[in-house]
Amino acid sequence: MTDKAMTDKNRDYQSLGRQVVSTEIAQVTALLERINDDFDRACELILSCTGRVVVTGMGKSGHIGGKIAATLASTGQPSFFIHPTEAIHGDVGMMVNGDTCLMISHSGNTSELLSIIPAIKRLGLPIISVTSNANSKLSHYSDVVLNTYVKEEACPFNLAPTNSTTVTLAIGDAIAISLLKKRGFKAEHFALRHPGGNLGRRLLTKVSDIMIKENLPISHYKDSF
Repeated sequence: MTDKAMTDKNRDYQSLGRQVVSTEIAQVTALLERINDDFDRACELILSCTGRVVVTGMGKSGHIGGKIAATLASTGQPSFFIHPTEAIHGDVGMMVNGDTCLMISHSGNTSELLSIIPAIKRLGLPIISVTSNANSKLSHYSDVVLNTYVKEEACPFNLAPTNSTTVTLAIGDAIAISLLKKRGFKAEHFALRHPGGNLGRRLLTKVSDIMIKENLPISHYKDSF
């Protein structure tokens, strides 16, 4: 392949990449109009939660749900992800009174999620649904519905979850950071939840923790090498 052909090929990749990013930006921007009273209710429901936020979702929604649960947990709201298939085979027992359920489904009709709703209702737990289908079965059984409708996916076949997962991730971040600010969450609170790695060391480590205090080599300023 000639240098010109390689350059043209690289430009094709760049053009395609920019198209994907552009369409995702457009769909996230459209989400601004849906940060409304339902968003307020969802935040208040979680803020008043005396237990944990139990996040669940299938497939790509599940992967996004895991990240949302992790973000909530690291910013002051106890939370964990539960796989819906495992939930219907016993893990629903991980849910207790005082919990709030955050259920994620693009279609709003994911059978695995719908199958655990009766158990959740018997426990009396509120349900916040994140879905692009406000008329879905999941929406019908939810106490609050967060609409994450997207006009299209970035996938040319409108099949691979791309824009929809990005928008869902954005709404999850919006909830977590809104609650963080409402709680008056501070850097030191964040540090306590991140004791490992560079972040934890930067926020928690004091000079007194690492300074050498004994057997120090001492020399006089007049000593020569």
